[in-house]
Order: sequence, then C-alpha cells, then structure tokens
Amino acid sequence: MLIRLQKVIADSGLASRRKAEAFIAEGRVTVNGRVVRELGTKVDPQRDHVKVDGRHLKPVPPHVFVMLNKPKGCVSSLSDPAGRPTITDLLSGVRLRVFPVGRLDYDSEGLLLLTNDGALAQALLHPRYHVAKTYAIKVKGVLSEDEIASLERGVILEDGLTGKAIVKKGGKAEKNSWLEITIFEGRKHQVKRMLEAVGHPVLKLTRVRFGPLALGDLPAGRYRYLTDREANALRALVRARLGSSSPSPVTRGSTGSPSRVPSRDHESRAQVRRRAC
Repeated sequence: MLIRLQKVIADSGLASRRKAEAFIAEGRVTVNGRVVRELGTKVDPQRDHVKVDGRHLKPVPPHVFVMLNKPKGCVSSLSDPAGRPTITDLLSGVRLRVFPVGRLDYDSEGLLLLTNDGALAQALLHPRYHVAKTYAIKVKGVLSEDEIASLERGVILEDGLTGKAIVKKGGKAEKNSWLEITIFEGRKHQVKRMLEAVGHPVLKLTRVRFGPLALGDLPAGRYRYLTDREANALRALVRARLGSSSPSPVTRGSTGSPSRVPSRDHESRAQVRRRAC
C-alpha cells in the first residue's frame, strides 16, 4: 500500500508530520538511495528503503488500544506541571507510548481510551462525527420532566446551544439524584455546564461508555487492552464516518502481538485535541 512519505516518517516516531515535511524539503530524505524533495511522494513502507540523514527509519510500532478507568484526583494527561498524579502513573505495564483520546476532568472518573493511533484518535474526537459519550452522574436535587426535556433539546451555554442529548433518570437519594446522559459533542466541561444551566450542579461524574466501548466492571485505577472485537468496532465507527480510506480492521492482537490480547486487569501503576466532559 502506498503512503505519503511524510506520514511514513511521522509514523516511525522520528518527527511530527510537519517536521517530516521540512526534512523532505531540505533534501534530507532518500527513497531507495535517491533524494526526494516532493511532498506528494508516496512510498510502500514494506518495500521501499526510506532514510533520513542516511539512517533507516525505525520499524513502525503496532497500534495499541488501552481502556483505563481513570480515578478521581488524577490528571488525564501524560505529565502535569503542577506535579499532580497523572494517568502515566497507572500505565507502568504498557510498554509502547500511548496518549489519551480526549480527557476527563481532575475530579471526574471513568472510561478513558488511550492509543498510539493518531489518525484514529483524531477521527474519534472530531466534532463533525458525533461519537457518543455516556456518563453516570449524581446531581444536586431532582430534575423535573421539563428540565430533562430541555437537556435533550439542547441548552444555551456561553459558547452556544448544545446539541441534542439522551437523558435517563436513575436512582433518587434524599436530596440528590442520579441520571445517565449521552452527548455527541466534546466541549470543555460540557456535561457539568449543561446541568448547571438547568440548576442542578454535578456532584459526581463517571464516563461509562465511549462510542462502542463500555467500562463494565473494570476497577478504578486499573487498565486493560482492548480485545480485537473492541478495536475493530472503533475502526468500523471511523469507517462509517470517513469512508473506505480509514484504517483497515485489526488482524493481529491490539497490542501488536499475534492472536489474543491479554484480558485480565492490570495493577495500577504530538497529540490530538484535548476535549473534556
């Protein structure tokens, strides 16, 4: 399969795609021994010999997909200037570098997808494609039918009218209540702002679904690799929105190893746009 040269360089981890384009324009890249300066050049990474500054590219790492149940009090980024705990502290067993697809607030918890497949991550986060995200939420007070209808139609926030949502009532406590809400956008603090707009501040928020993925009974602070079925469901979702040019289905384990992917939970221990609940 022919792929743009700058993408092949970027996928190897040597540089970003923009930096790879600069390498090509500067004459630092050769294909089969010939200097290539044309940015539209396509190569077959399985057959063509690509070098940058006379050195072969490193083999492209396999795509990895990890589901983490992010706990409260943890930053959903790989590092934090303030020194707070990050998801990196929970991923010591993941050997390849992965990054979060979107984010959850510091005081929120639940399903966080991590991968090293940048193209898939960008497609899942793109606002045009309306990937569903479902949250189990504890709110102050009890929502009326009119307030639920307002959330489902869309509420006006400082950054405009929200899209339609799906709201289901849950259990009720003495003064507070639970509900499940599904949104198809990714604005910053969107769910919290929507509930505040109808007069019911969020007390607890857990993301329980992301697209075709369900958190299930994965304990807080633990992670697991996606199964091939789950990884392929993500790819199918992207294909449905982007067309047949999207990534092909997984034929080997989601960790890059043949056949099966580890299914047991693990002990706790560049990028796409950051979008919060």
